[in-house]
Amino acid sequence: MHPSSPLPFVKMHGLGNDFVVLDARDHSLPLDLAAVKLLGDRRRGVGFDQMITIARSDKADAFMRIHNADGGEVESCGNAARCVATLLMRENGKDTVSIDTVGGWLNAKTGASGLITVDMGEPHFDWRSIPLAREMNTMSMAYSHGGYDKPGAVNVGNPHVVFFVPHAEAVPLGEIGPQIEHDPLFPQRINVEFAEIIDRKQIRMRVWERGAGITRACGTGACATLVAAARRDLSERKAEIVLDGGVLTIEWAADNHIYMTGPATEAFHGEIPPSFWAALHDAA
Repeated sequence: MHPSSPLPFVKMHGLGNDFVVLDARDHSLPLDLAAVKLLGDRRRGVGFDQMITIARSDKADAFMRIHNADGGEVESCGNAARCVATLLMRENGKDTVSIDTVGGWLNAKTGASGLITVDMGEPHFDWRSIPLAREMNTMSMAYSHGGYDKPGAVNVGNPHVVFFVPHAEAVPLGEIGPQIEHDPLFPQRINVEFAEIIDRKQIRMRVWERGAGITRACGTGACATLVAAARRDLSERKAEIVLDGGVLTIEWAADNHIYMTGPATEAFHGEIPPSFWAALHDAA
């Protein structure tokens, strides 16, 4: 059954990684694969890197569901967590909030200058938890592609592979990113980061997101990059990650949790009209 009245949404972004946020706490949303893909189309829909659905949770303040622009559902999204936390804290009048996701439980709080800090949980390194197709040392993998080799692999609620390179800007990300994402070594596909160590407290990183392509920022990717660098003693356990869209501060703390701090920006409010569903039928 398609909605007969407009469906409200909020357009938000974290350092240019953009989202359409829908509230499904009081009603279900008829958004199947085709609807998500059309809504994510930047010419025929609204356009987004990820679609975020806020649902009710018996344990947390809310449950956050995440779909990429290709329609596939994924486990975690750090930039989206800051955006959802901002909306929930404004609604609840609180400065802390808990969010449940497929990738695990997240706690968020407001900080200085309106920045949001999210406890992204603990990283996982076992090859089966990435997951990889075969056993491998995930700190420095016996893997290469296109002349780039020995990446680190980390699961931070979703899977990442991080290559350390002399110059991140020189990487042909749009060409090599999808090739690595779909490599059989990664049975659930993979998010791909290329990181340049500027110094022990600053890392330049570019990202190819699984199911979304090149994005201006990736919160979980920034977390994975910091952890992969610190494991190899290339950086401190707290550093700035410089993304295409701006800077995130990531700390891999003594409690083994990763803390991500950055902005969340509300761009505009809109409505999906009933005619969208007719367009969806025509597109099919």
